[in-house]
Amino acid sequence: MPNVFLSFLNQHAPAMFADDVRWQTTLRTAAYTARVFLAVGIALFLAFTFQLQSPMSAATTVLIVANPTVGAIVSKSVWRVIGTLLGAGISVAVMAAFVQSPVLYFAALSVFIGLSCMMATFLRLFRAYAAVLTGYTIVIVSSPAFADPDSIFLAAMGRLSAVTTGVVVSAFVFMLTTPRTPAKILATLHDAFRETVRHALSFHDAESSRASPAQAADVMDEQVTGLENTSATPAFRGLPQPLYDSRGRLLARMTGLGPAIEYAAADDRDMQARVTHLRIGLSRLTGLIVTYHPYWLNLSLANGASCQVHRDVAETLRTILTLTEQDGWEANPKAVSDTIHVTLRKLDALERENPVPSVLASLDNTRDVLIQLDLALKDITTLRPHRVPFKLNSYLEWPMAMRNGARGMFIALLAGLLWYVFHWSAGPMLMLYVVAASSLLSTTPSAAKTSPLMAVGTALAIPASFLCHVIGLPRIDGYPLLWLTLCVFLLPGVWLQLHPRYSIGAFGYAVFFTMMLSVSNPIVYDDLTLTNNWATMVVACILLVLVFRVILPADHRLDAARLVSSLTHSVQRLATSRHNKPVLWVAWEGLQLQKISRLIMRLSFLDETVDRTGYTDAAFAALSLGRLIVRLRWNAGRTTLAPQAHAALLDALASFKTLHEAPDVTAARLLQAAQSISSTPHPQSSCLPRERVVSCLEQAAYIVSSVPGFFHRYGPLQLSPDIRGANAAVTEPVPHHHVVFG
Repeated sequence: MPNVFLSFLNQHAPAMFADDVRWQTTLRTAAYTARVFLAVGIALFLAFTFQLQSPMSAATTVLIVANPTVGAIVSKSVWRVIGTLLGAGISVAVMAAFVQSPVLYFAALSVFIGLSCMMATFLRLFRAYAAVLTGYTIVIVSSPAFADPDSIFLAAMGRLSAVTTGVVVSAFVFMLTTPRTPAKILATLHDAFRETVRHALSFHDAESSRASPAQAADVMDEQVTGLENTSATPAFRGLPQPLYDSRGRLLARMTGLGPAIEYAAADDRDMQARVTHLRIGLSRLTGLIVTYHPYWLNLSLANGASCQVHRDVAETLRTILTLTEQDGWEANPKAVSDTIHVTLRKLDALERENPVPSVLASLDNTRDVLIQLDLALKDITTLRPHRVPFKLNSYLEWPMAMRNGARGMFIALLAGLLWYVFHWSAGPMLMLYVVAASSLLSTTPSAAKTSPLMAVGTALAIPASFLCHVIGLPRIDGYPLLWLTLCVFLLPGVWLQLHPRYSIGAFGYAVFFTMMLSVSNPIVYDDLTLTNNWATMVVACILLVLVFRVILPADHRLDAARLVSSLTHSVQRLATSRHNKPVLWVAWEGLQLQKISRLIMRLSFLDETVDRTGYTDAAFAALSLGRLIVRLRWNAGRTTLAPQAHAALLDALASFKTLHEAPDVTAARLLQAAQSISSTPHPQSSCLPRERVVSCLEQAAYIVSSVPGFFHRYGPLQLSPDIRGANAAVTEPVPHHHVVFG
């Protein structure tokens, strides 16, 4: 055995010390674990000192609110107290209303639990903890008072005291021992800006290489053929796999930066003043990343002039990368902004020289990229922005929230009835676990997928609790030994919480291990009660997985299909709403990016038979389609066109009403409008706006006809997996479906 241990050290220890990344990760995990143990020790000591009724609740609170980021600690603590107050108030009110009718009491209780799970799904980040705590504080307060309703108020006060103790201690320990990281968050955001520029450069570099007329002609013939034949799927050029990988890494990084900015703003006053602009800048950068996809017409429709566009933009992006390599560039970004504006003036000059729709496609799209890049630069670097900020709305996924609410309500009612019908002495423990686990799972992206991990972590806490009661607690003769024993058994759960693969299970292990310990003041050992509690936790784990995975399982394909339909309807509403109604592009795009982020997650849960990459690219193309619609709306309201051309433009925007039912009809009407506007005589001063409108209509028709399976209401993802055509590519035409016979 010693030889095996030494061999393990020789193989792994040198690699860990030699690899800076692994070593730094280990140090951060160790520091976080030490802070948690210190907070647990102080909170438990104060709970014993204050002679609270349930001292372990203070330790459980520490484990729930603990977070490596100080801002997250502070925010979670505040919202945890708010949730506890709400839960305690609801618990007292429900007990008072149904004290003589246990069945009605459990029914009312389950309704409030369901509402709490719904709100936990809707609310973002630390705010979700208010809903989580509201849900299971109701049970924690009311369960002990079920046999003695008169003690409900004292139980509520005891619970609030334990939670407040844990919250205050956690905030105090982490604020004193954790270094502030606003500068680090800003540096990461600035690095993300450079990575976005580098990602865009890879595209424009590739397009600028198509300098020879032969190369341009080949690509142009292929794409124009696809545009002219809208009944068939146009051929398109997919992205190289390294670019897909780069895009995936960048999007994952942007997703992680959102919560980091929120948490940093909760702890730093300067960040709080800038948080809205930082959110907007992050949204703009994410929008720039998803701009580049295979259906972006100007990347494929190449000719000599468009090559010059991409060459100028590529040179500009190289200059930006050079300027941002210097230390402190973010303190004075004027040089970067000036570089962007110089290129914009070059594009304006090139536009006047070559007013051809194919060239204008490249010019307009690249101009949008540069303008958004300049705005994102100002948002993330300006210390005191003077522009009026606006709110980025959060996408509320009602089907998922209602499903989580139904799960929480059903499992709470089922556990309550089991407790009542069987007169289960450990019924409060059963109720406590299923409600707490359901509330916590409602904050995860997929409660059905994470419920087994939570159950496994809790199940592992059962033998750990047994060993702690058998080996550790009987030998304790003072508080220091109690604290040390708890740290030893909590170590796996606290350490693995920072590992993404095991975080949910480790969290369940740590939190519910403390809940199963019968550590009171003084400690009283009751083997029968302990065994009953452990058996109850086994049943509770089975019940959790049964409800979340069997009785009310998730249908990821249906969820993805709903998100696709929501994206399509958003594009329709954008095109068909009043033309004089202002459209804030960043706000609209930010809402669709949230849908796409959830769509990508849902698609990752599906098997390989689904065209996951195709649907992801098509979702990005829907954003490009929205950008084109915004341009068309602007031209319809502000550009002077001939009456016939203006009527054709309005008809083209109205054609998006059929996008969800017949995208091929929409594409055909867009092309008809483009041909009508192109053939309508215009004065010389209106020729350039006319060609801009024509280029937008052609690009929109190309996108719609490229991915009919995405926009169509009977696209492959919208069908049941056992229906023919359910696994077809998103680029294939959708067959006609009869209203009655399918």
